[in-house]
Amino acid sequence: MIALSDYLIVGAILFSLSVAGIFLNRKNLLILLMCVELMLLAVNMNFIAFSHFRGDLAGQIFVFFILTVAAAEAAIGLAILVVLFRNRRTIDVEELDTLKG
Repeated sequence: MIALSDYLIVGAILFSLSVAGIFLNRKNLLILLMCVELMLLAVNMNFIAFSHFRGDLAGQIFVFFILTVAAAEAAIGLAILVVLFRNRRTIDVEELDTLKG
């Protein structure tokens, strides 16, 4: 049987990979959005692991709400990304600094 610590280690590895992806790649907005989604999935994996090992369904139900919000966030983020690409012809974060107030 797989122990709780194994799930937590995999979740920590996924979370650290997404944080490293955010810090290493500050140019492409699409990869930044994918790293944020990977971060949410790592947290969801920890919720499910704790829920399973405690025998409680509250964590698994909470994950469904997080996935719903994450899907909406991804759809809105991609829509904004498409509009930015149509207007600016780039998704480079450094070239989008004209949006500052």
